[in-house]
Amino acid sequence: MKVQASSLRKGSVVDVDGKLYVVLNAQNIHPGKGTPVTQLDMRRISDGVKISERYRTTEQVERAFVDERPHTFLYQDAEGYHFMNPENYDQLVVPEDVVGSYSAYLQEGMSVMLSTHNDVPLSIELPARVTLEIVETEPAVKGQTASGSYKPAVLTNGARIMVPTYITAGTRVVVMTEDGSYVERAKD
Repeated sequence: MKVQASSLRKGSVVDVDGKLYVVLNAQNIHPGKGTPVTQLDMRRISDGVKISERYRTTEQVERAFVDERPHTFLYQDAEGYHFMNPENYDQLVVPEDVVGSYSAYLQEGMSVMLSTHNDVPLSIELPARVTLEIVETEPAVKGQTASGSYKPAVLTNGARIMVPTYITAGTRVVVMTEDGSYVERAKD
């Protein structure tokens, strides 16, 4: 199926010269003068080679048919990350390079969207937000205002984020999985 290059997003799978690539980053560039272009950073699925391509935004690109289904994360071991299809209970092992930076936010029993092509895992999409607990943070300094100032904190998954000064260790917070930014205090 042919689609415009400008409609491709992160996680899309395209067929370039008979080889499948997953889009890692898509950026539409509109220069002041000249034709707008779409810059695509892609990873070849067969061997993991990364390439960067530029297309005119109106150029047609062949999009590969990808099976996108919800899967439940079970556990991680030396083989990779194990997911289960809740419809037929089939298990699928996803390699580390497909999961990438999302591994820090995977939690046992979490439902994710897993894209596969001929039963080969291509990309993973986590929920937009996850709830994690703060294990370490600096104490609030008297005189700091509650709004506008942030301090570093460490989450249960080991990730470091910036949180408002009133957040203390042991507090559960909501974090964006896309960039690891603080959203709000958890309401549970």
